[in-house]
Amino acid sequence: MWPWPGRARARRGRPFKMRWLMMPPTVKRFTPVHVPPRGVVYITPDELEAFRLAEIEGLSQEAIGNRMRISRGTVWRLLSSAKKKLAMAIVNDYEIIISP
Repeated sequence: MWPWPGRARARRGRPFKMRWLMMPPTVKRFTPVHVPPRGVVYITPDELEAFRLAEIEGLSQEAIGNRMRISRGTVWRLLSSAKKKLAMAIVNDYEIIISP
């Protein structure tokens, strides 16, 4: 497993928990083939991992939270953000970049 710290900590507030991912993403960029991209969508590795666990492995949000060692509410936010970004990229011919 690979720990990923999430986003950078701001000056105030609660510190972020490490999120456990199975492996770092090997491919960092997806582009439309037959048309030039009209925009860019950035997706984080933890959003991609939550999406992979939910859609490919078919796990529940509770099981994803246990595997990534985060709360179910955080899993819900990651999944909704990833689904929105990926749908927007597919429908609007945007490039998808995986970056922290």
